[in-house]
Amino acid sequence: MSLMPEAVIRVGVTVTFLRMEARPFAMAPDLPDNAEVVQERQCSVERYRFLYNTVGNDYVWWLRRILPDNQLAALLRDPRVAIHVLHVDGEPAGFYELDRSGWPAVNLSYFGLLPTAIGHGMGFAFLRHAVDTAWAMRPRMVSVNTCSADHPRALPTYLRAGFRPVRQVWEEWNVPSRLGLPIPPALRI
Repeated sequence: MSLMPEAVIRVGVTVTFLRMEARPFAMAPDLPDNAEVVQERQCSVERYRFLYNTVGNDYVWWLRRILPDNQLAALLRDPRVAIHVLHVDGEPAGFYELDRSGWPAVNLSYFGLLPTAIGHGMGFAFLRHAVDTAWAMRPRMVSVNTCSADHPRALPTYLRAGFRPVRQVWEEWNVPSRLGLPIPPALRI
């Protein structure tokens, strides 16, 4: 019995790896009065998938979509991983994930706003919340990466927050077609 190979869309991106080796000196801007960030200490697989899929849909976030539920559940139970959710007027508006598995570094694994929250001036304040939360853990450095599939303001916002580029690499991804992600023509190989 032969299995048919899975249909994929070939995607090419430039990935920029960044790091911050000292806590930012500038005070973080405040989030709006109707916004708060809450750490979800027992984030369910369903909740995580909602956040990840909604935030990342337009930016080719695909790796966690193909991760089996049991593996994602194990990751969410890992005490070195922390999920923080931005709420505006009580509704989810974004999330970030901090990962201490590479201690003494903390990696900002995922960060983003839901589409309804983009363009309301919260992105930088939310990023600084993530950065300040990471530095409160007392690491030696905080890292993040972004790619050319992410929102066009992602890299400039990371730089503004104090991250510095370490390296860039070209990656080619085989994104499963079954995910139905909208792949911009400029990223298709």
